Amino acid sequence: MKPLKEKKKIGIVLSGGGIRGIAHLGILKAFTNLGIEFSHVSGTSAGSIAGSFYAAGIDPEEGLNIFIKTKLLRFIRPALGSLGLINIENVREILKDYFPHDKIEDLKVPLTICATNFSEGNLVYFTKGPLIRAILASSCIPGIFKPIMIENHMYVDGGILNNFPVEPLLNNCDYIIGSSCNHLKPVDKITKISSLMQRAGIMSINHDMERKAKFCDLMIEPQGMGEISTFDMKKAETIYWLAHEEALRAIKNSETFQELLKG
Repeated sequence: MKPLKEKKKIGIVLSGGGIRGIAHLGILKAFTNLGIEFSHVSGTSAGSIAGSFYAAGIDPEEGLNIFIKTKLLRFIRPALGSLGLINIENVREILKDYFPHDKIEDLKVPLTICATNFSEGNLVYFTKGPLIRAILASSCIPGIFKPIMIENHMYVDGGILNNFPVEPLLNNCDYIIGSSCNHLKPVDKITKISSLMQRAGIMSINHDMERKAKFCDLMIEPQGMGEISTFDMKKAETIYWLAHEEALRAIKNSETFQELLKG
């Protein structure tokens, strides 16, 4: 571990995970209450939303309230005849209320948003430019949402190519926190094809996350989150508080961060 003799730059990477991404808000709140500030945030999909709230100076608990009071899924309507079933563009009107300046470079904390350029088949990191459009691109699950167009290119969920974008933090931070919301518990049977497909997909992205966890000084992964459906808004508060408690336990058991808290 690196010695903590002066104020260090601490970054946090936030995974994708649909509604499970509310876990990131609970984790961010735990650090906020302890007086630990992040100097850089990197996120994919749901992680880009939670990260944007934090980077804009919105308290994480208020971020939870935003998810609940706006009833986000109510604003998502079918985009008939398109390449996806749902038009994620409808979320723009919600986000405009909270990001009125709509520029990544104007945020209070440096933010990197990970998305997939579906036209060219490569990974893109947004660090400047329109914030809301980058969030929508990063959160655009293919086959469910219509791709987001940016400069004549189609963009979809960053989690396709990188669901745990730690790379932008590696040369910018002294310490890195990892926040993953896709932990899977062991099971002995699967009864639904949808459950089988969801579990297989999460296993794939978790394998990539586990490989990158070695770059994190502290990894926080609330148990069993992977079993929660991507759009189960009814679990929002449960997700938040379970993650908050897990973060407090992880910080308490980390010698590095206990030293940091001492000053």
